[in-house]
Amino acid sequence: MYDRILVPTDGSPAADAAVEHAVTLADRFEATLHALYVVDSTAYSALEAGTDLVSDALEEEGREAVSRIAEAADDEDLPVIEAVVSGTAYRSILEYADEEGIDMIVMGTHGRRGLDRYLLGSVTERVVRSADQPVLTVRHAEEE
Repeated sequence: MYDRILVPTDGSPAADAAVEHAVTLADRFEATLHALYVVDSTAYSALEAGTDLVSDALEEEGREAVSRIAEAADDEDLPVIEAVVSGTAYRSILEYADEEGIDMIVMGTHGRRGLDRYLLGSVTERVVRSADQPVLTVRHAEEE
């Protein structure tokens, strides 16, 4: 039923909460887990100086975040594909899902906090409204 499961991450505790569910589902369905981090280039495009420095730091953060997912998958002996891409977060998630033939997306309900989230809107909400695949949203315990 589910051969390829995508778990996007921004490295937040809410995203980490979704990883446990994604790993459990991948184990249950013997699926390949795809770990994706999007360097949201639109959020930093207004910077006049230091854009490369910010981008490099975010790419490193992304590699670390997907690596943590790979470790969790490895603990269950699951195949995992790690990807760090640049673009608008929700669009990049949807494009990746379509390009990779993803069967299900598992993601936290909130990652960004405060004004950032208010101004940019919820990435999860946009993915839920636009994805062709089923999207499982996982609430982080602190949100309850």
